[in-house]
Order: sequence, then C-alpha cells, then structure tokens
Amino acid sequence: MHAAENDVSQSLQCPELLAPAGHWDCAKAAIENGADAIYFGLERFNARMRAQNFTGADLPQLMEFLHRRGVKGYVTLNTLVFPTELAEAEHYLRTIIAAGVDAAIVQDIGICRLIRHLSPDFPIHASTQMTITSAAGVEFAKAIGCQLVVLARECSMKEIDKIQRQIAEKNVSLPLEVFVHGALCVAYSGQCLTSESLGGRSANRGECAQACRMPYELISDGQVIDLGNANEHAGANRRYLLSPQDLAGLDVLPELVKTGVSSLKIEGRLKSPEYVATVTRVYREALDRVMSDLESTAPGEDRYRLEMASREGYTPGGLRVSTTRN
Repeated sequence: MHAAENDVSQSLQCPELLAPAGHWDCAKAAIENGADAIYFGLERFNARMRAQNFTGADLPQLMEFLHRRGVKGYVTLNTLVFPTELAEAEHYLRTIIAAGVDAAIVQDIGICRLIRHLSPDFPIHASTQMTITSAAGVEFAKAIGCQLVVLARECSMKEIDKIQRQIAEKNVSLPLEVFVHGALCVAYSGQCLTSESLGGRSANRGECAQACRMPYELISDGQVIDLGNANEHAGANRRYLLSPQDLAGLDVLPELVKTGVSSLKIEGRLKSPEYVATVTRVYREALDRVMSDLESTAPGEDRYRLEMASREGYTPGGLRVSTTRN
C-alpha cells in the first residue's frame, strides 16, 4: 500500500458492524463473532413479527449482557403505529429507555415525536423504511430528533457519496448507516403492499408473507411464457420472477468505507445462529482487513462461506448502480 493510501486509511473511521438477533442464541453468535452492535425486536411494533424476538422483561438482562462485552443494543420499533396503539407504544418506550437500550430504530414519525416527548436525548435511528434517499430526507430526520439515518437499500455508492457531501455542506452532519448484507425486498425500501393485498398481512406491520419469494407464471398478451421445466434447477430458478438475489457488499467494502458511513448493517432477524455467526465473522475479518489496507480484496474462501450460509445467490445490489437521482 502506498503512503498516500495509508494516510487515507488511517483518517477513516471504522464503521460499526451491526448484526441481527432474532433471539438469544443469535445475539450470542453475533457477539462471539465480532459484532459491534446488535439489533432486535420485541413482542410488538417490529418488522419481523415471525422472529422469536425478545420481551420487555428480557431487556435488563440482555442490555447488561451486551454492555459487559462492549456491544450496543438497538430495539426495532420499525412499523407503523395506529393511534389506538399509542398508549401501548408509550409503555414499550418507557421500558426500553429505562432498560438502557442504546437506540430505537423507528419508521413512524409519530413515534419519533413520542420518544422526544418522553426523553430529550434518547437516541433515535431513522429506519430504512423511512425511505430516505437524499440529503433533504436526512435533514428532515434530524429535525424530528433522529441521531442516525439508515439509508434506503436502493441507494448506490454514488448517491451515498452525494448525500454525504450535501449534508456536510448544509452542516447537518448526521451519521449514515447502510445495509451491507442480506435479503433484498422487491419493493422500494420495503414499502410492499403485496402481502397485505393478497393475504391481509401487512409488511408495514411486521407480517410480510414474502410473496416475492414464490414461483410465478409469466403471461404476456394473454399467452403463458415458457420458463423452462420447473423440475430442472435452471428452469425452476426462472420461475421466481420477483425474488431478488441477496445483497452482499463484501466486494465493495473498501468503497463503502471510503464513503464515510458510520454503520454497516447485516440483515437477518429470521436467520439461524449459524448464519449470523458465519456472516458476522466474514464481515468482521473483511472490515479489519480494509481498515489496514483500503485496496484489500475478499478472498474466495470468504465468498464460499457466504454462499454456504444462504442459497439465494448474491449481488452487490444497488450499491454498484451508476445512475444518480436528481
């Protein structure tokens, strides 16, 4: 590595590595494999209601467990909340704040207002489901009390760079978080209404049935298009018309670090402890390599380990898209 590259590497801050925890075993797997922080849901108001999740009664023990190991814990309150549920949401928030949780990841703007009513300084992270894709969105998030913004997953590297420049010019200076690995939604930033329209299970209420992961027929001008033999592996794959490959930012990790983002998030609160352990370890080792050498590349072994953890196939997703929105 050249001296100039070394100077750049030394001046960059290592992003936080944030891992998912659907239950205790996943939390332990994340911590043992190098996560700086974990995020998890409770019994209500989280976008993964099918996960085992934690309870409010678990919070004191969980936060003590995390903090003893120097790990932060963020609660997901990333669904829309109805007015009739505000009293219950307030009870959850009081429990979360009292337990020493490090931040709440929030979608609903009303919940941001409620948190600020309950506490002047409890950290709020704007969820990716706020669909923030611009400096104006970051500015709005700061105005409603957020301390960090999780950008929409569709943002490309160029767009992240542009947002960083613009918020610096506006003196907004809010830390940004991006998803680096995991399942991708076919809808924009998870704002899908398919599950609700087909089966009454709202994705914005944590009940997504993942209709995009099912096989479909393709009909054009009234004619069924031949997608190949469904019994053959290649033909079967072609029938999953709406199912995107999983996101993997491993190969663009140096570029992501150079954008100056503050946190890299791994998706997967419905995944097994083995998955959480493998993916967290791969990104921990890769991130440590990048911070010592910005020109480092991921070895084939790392890609193999990720492929063995999931059968969906991987793509850098929107991170490598070159177009920039106006």
